[in-house]
Amino acid sequence: MAKDNLPVTAAIRVLREHGVVFVAHVYDYEPRGGTAHSAACLGVPEHQVIKTLVMQDDAGKPLVVLMHGDREVSTKALARHLGVKSVQPCPPAVADRHSGYQVGGTSPFGLKRAMPVYMQASIAALPRIFINGGRRGMLVEIDPADLVRVLQPVVLDVATASP
Repeated sequence: MAKDNLPVTAAIRVLREHGVVFVAHVYDYEPRGGTAHSAACLGVPEHQVIKTLVMQDDAGKPLVVLMHGDREVSTKALARHLGVKSVQPCPPAVADRHSGYQVGGTSPFGLKRAMPVYMQASIAALPRIFINGGRRGMLVEIDPADLVRVLQPVVLDVATASP
């Protein structure tokens, strides 16, 4: 996609402000297609496609979890790490309000509301990652070191295999 035709989202603005070198990849969004669909469209391993999950603890406090596309978050392990009783995904409308994005197009960059960001540790070891660019049907390819530099996430290990 030509740089001039790139949709300027809050995420793209943040990446540019921080001097992050990125490549935008646009694909045909499919509701419920998830990371398997986007990985297939881009011809990349699903493990390198990173999900941005808006979750909440038992008190309703929102947080963001970054996870490999082919893995799930162990909410029990995450709750133990946070010192809370439970953690669960936010309902889509609530996630949209917290992030400022639509579910399926949520980026960890340029969030509407400041939230703590937690990242699966193994993401940092990948050579390149594909993460949402702030709208459905657009992933940005970046170096995971840039994600760590810009977001300064809490790095932890809460991955489980996908069913």
